[in-house]
Amino acid sequence: MDTKKLNAAESDYGASNITVLEGLEAVRRRPGMYIGSVSTKGLNHLIYEIVDNSVDEHLAGYCSKIYVTLEEDGSATVSDNGRGIPVEMHEKGISAERLVFTTLHAGGKFDDSAYKTSGGLHGVGSSVVNALSNRLTVRVKKNGCIYEDSYEKGIPTLDLVDGLLPVVGKTRETGTTINFLPDDTIFDKTRFKEEEVKNRLHETAYLNPELTIIYEDKRVNSEEYIEFHEPDGLVGYIQDMNASRETIHDVIYFKGESEGISVEVAFQYINEFHETVMGFCNNIYNAEGGTHITGFKTMFTTVINNYARGLNILKDKDPNFTGTDVRNGMTAVVSVKHPDPRFEGQTKTKLDNQDAAKIVSKVTGEEIVRYFDRNLETLKSVISCAEKAAKIRKSEEKAKTNMLSKPKFSFDSNGKLANCESKDAKKCEIFIVEGDSAGGSAKTARNRAFQAILPIRGKILNVEKASIDKILANAEIKTMINAFGCGFSEGYGNDFDISKLRYDKIIIMADADVDGAHISTLLLTLFYRFMPELIFEGHVYIAMPPLYKAMPAKGKEEYLYDDKALEKYRKTHKGSFTLQRYKGLGEMDAEQLWETTLNPETRKMKLVEIEDARYASRVTEMLMGSEVPPRKAFIYEHATDAELDV
Repeated sequence: MDTKKLNAAESDYGASNITVLEGLEAVRRRPGMYIGSVSTKGLNHLIYEIVDNSVDEHLAGYCSKIYVTLEEDGSATVSDNGRGIPVEMHEKGISAERLVFTTLHAGGKFDDSAYKTSGGLHGVGSSVVNALSNRLTVRVKKNGCIYEDSYEKGIPTLDLVDGLLPVVGKTRETGTTINFLPDDTIFDKTRFKEEEVKNRLHETAYLNPELTIIYEDKRVNSEEYIEFHEPDGLVGYIQDMNASRETIHDVIYFKGESEGISVEVAFQYINEFHETVMGFCNNIYNAEGGTHITGFKTMFTTVINNYARGLNILKDKDPNFTGTDVRNGMTAVVSVKHPDPRFEGQTKTKLDNQDAAKIVSKVTGEEIVRYFDRNLETLKSVISCAEKAAKIRKSEEKAKTNMLSKPKFSFDSNGKLANCESKDAKKCEIFIVEGDSAGGSAKTARNRAFQAILPIRGKILNVEKASIDKILANAEIKTMINAFGCGFSEGYGNDFDISKLRYDKIIIMADADVDGAHISTLLLTLFYRFMPELIFEGHVYIAMPPLYKAMPAKGKEEYLYDDKALEKYRKTHKGSFTLQRYKGLGEMDAEQLWETTLNPETRKMKLVEIEDARYASRVTEMLMGSEVPPRKAFIYEHATDAELDV
């Protein structure tokens, strides 16, 4: 070891190397830590943070209406008729409102007397939205006055009067109105995705049956006005989710409270082998579940097994039903209100309170037994679902065993996979390419050190319509499962292990036409239904091969990736040029394919993300399932969103 070099390095690291991010600068520097990402998902999250604060006012008993407006100028406005953000002088020497919007971890959520339960637990929502907005305006109706404050990129633009907000009007109303325009230097896109926003607001209305949420979209070509009010609460939510399905019984609903934690559960079984169990804590959807879901699942499985043995449906020699057996066909919502919730991360994807598991388990055990004791036929129908699921599970375990008993490293089930040389999964990527011609070009063009090529024959099986045995028998699907190395998961068990994934990037490379889009959709359906963690953990991409190559009489050739790029090129390019249109990947030679689609330095790719798993599941079922009318209606409704290949 070179001691001189080490000492020199040590001497270069001192107090001057420690960076202190003042105020909201940390949020602007690392926005993903606070809102998850700077994609559309993170953008929409700004609205949810402000809405959640208004919902907390509703839970405290002071707000009955929330207004959410997507403005024509691209901003969003959230208004409520709650008490209004405090504007009085804080002990810090400035208005409490100014403190809330400029200081992380400042707010009423830390004062037990202000909010018994709160979704905006961390007290950073308002200040984070402020930090990530080009401009933000606050209007507070309180004490008979209208107070106003404004900011740019988190920095106040109005001078306080003796530390207090200026009064701009008089009123007898109370409430808070916040308008903000997202910072286009922070976010990839600054247009809010209305479908996700509407779904989130509608969901919030189901969770709060006495609350009304008014949504309005004033943007050009998007005018829409909707009132969300769901007096049936969780029962209505379950009915809505199962509206197009064959249900086995009426929605079962129960609630209870213990040790300051309240629990609400609604569930219903459908005549399909599909499980949907969603968890909420203080109105916040917990995408990764958590202790409340664990408590519900564990107790429910115990109760059903006890009944099955008591009714002699399970004999002494029979093993218990598994949790997945019991829940197959179940659509359930578990909602808890907790005075001191702990989440994993600011975006609150997983609840971490152990007392939540205990209380949910206790309430479920008491209430579900009380219900089933009085409704024996419903109980028998639920146990019948578990029996069917167990039989299917056992037969499919045999099918899995047969498939997995083949050579473990059968990378080449169809004899066409060209694997890469590296075994370091973090460096490796695999391209799924349709067709022999494109596959041959890709194999020639790739960097074989870290890029693998897997050609597939045409359109794979639509897994939304197929049974598991047919899926496992499909040669293309088996090859992908074996190549990825992490197995697959489905409703009757879980053999998927993301840690065994052999490629950091799985890249779908299809032609830039309607057939190519269909192939991509079939592959995404497979991944979403049987390997969802690939998508949720950011491993799935879609390659973007160019549609055109512009070759000017003078100057540099340029690849154009869509019709908008071509239109822009025609407007900006001076002089004549020749245009080549690529009808398929097979038309490119190896050099062109490397330069445009394979080379990490020059290629363009789309990362596949899911903002709302519940909405994504419903849309996947609708578009890829067997029911024609809802698919037709969806296509007509979203026809203007499509980019047509002409």
